[in-house]
Amino acid sequence: MTGRMPPAVSIPRSPADVTPQWVETVLGTEVRSTDVTPIGTGQTGATYRLAVRYAAEDSQLPDTFAVKLSSQDDAVRDRVALGYRSEHAFYTDVADVVRVPIPRHFHCEISDDGGDFVLLLADMAPAVQGDQIAGCTADEAELAVRALAGLHGPTWCDPRWPEFQGLVMSTATEDAMKGLGDVAVMAAQMTLDRLGSRMTAEDRDLITESMSAVTPWLTADRDRFALMHGDYRLDNLLFTPDRSHVTVVDWQTLGVGLPARDLAYFTGTSLMPETRSALDRNLVAAYFAELSEYGMADYDFDTCWRDYRVGMLQVPFLSVLGCAFSVATDRGDDMMLVMMQRGCQAIRELGSLDLVRGT
Repeated sequence: MTGRMPPAVSIPRSPADVTPQWVETVLGTEVRSTDVTPIGTGQTGATYRLAVRYAAEDSQLPDTFAVKLSSQDDAVRDRVALGYRSEHAFYTDVADVVRVPIPRHFHCEISDDGGDFVLLLADMAPAVQGDQIAGCTADEAELAVRALAGLHGPTWCDPRWPEFQGLVMSTATEDAMKGLGDVAVMAAQMTLDRLGSRMTAEDRDLITESMSAVTPWLTADRDRFALMHGDYRLDNLLFTPDRSHVTVVDWQTLGVGLPARDLAYFTGTSLMPETRSALDRNLVAAYFAELSEYGMADYDFDTCWRDYRVGMLQVPFLSVLGCAFSVATDRGDDMMLVMMQRGCQAIRELGSLDLVRGT
């Protein structure tokens, strides 16, 4: 190993930096060669499949990995540095606490400014990413909601998490919640300017009305909280081909809040409205049954169902923020539009705004 030049960088900035020397450094074993190929579109990060050939024929390490780097676009990289910090915090400080199914991670490192980031994960192939626009089946939805309880249960009402440094959207103070409410109102108008012509008047009005209620929505029910994924939807789930197992990825949006917001966001965005309407109670019951295994004796199903109904405002909340502050793409616009349409219908059917208003 001595005399190899140039030395491996500490944090790869591009796939060219994912060299045999770097892999040797993080895995602690001699590597003969590496091959790096892109996975996905890399909108906020750049993900690659890493194939490794070891010097030892009997190595117990995997032959392939997924390696996630910061975006190759400097403007995107600077804008989402907080997200990289969140993912780094999750894998270094949270992953061993929760029971949500995640890929095994082998290495995670971030620069002081948060701009350079690397995450080395087990390759989950042949698992496939969910399709946000196409939606999922009832069986896939049940897998996903049961898995979600493995995040919420172990962190339920634990006072260390509201002050956790890895949070992207903190609501620890009244000022923070008011600030998010003001941002939501602004983002709603930006979203309607961009996509409003493709929406019904009823949905446009509901987006405006629900985003004007974000501050009271965030301030209610603060006695029930847990760590939240923050973007728990199909594009961030990997399903095995036989749909017997799901793995959760992309931890760049960690937050703390009413846990059922994650649950409602998933069902509200990932199921066709008619399927979601038929399965609402069954899916909440499956989630609640799994959650109950963690011992929340003072949390009953009726409260969980109410939280789910209130939590459905998470759909327009995250959708307008994502739409307003992201680069426009055809698929991105189509996806945001579908998510908002589904979420608006769910809010109307569940009476979510009436609950927030207390009417």
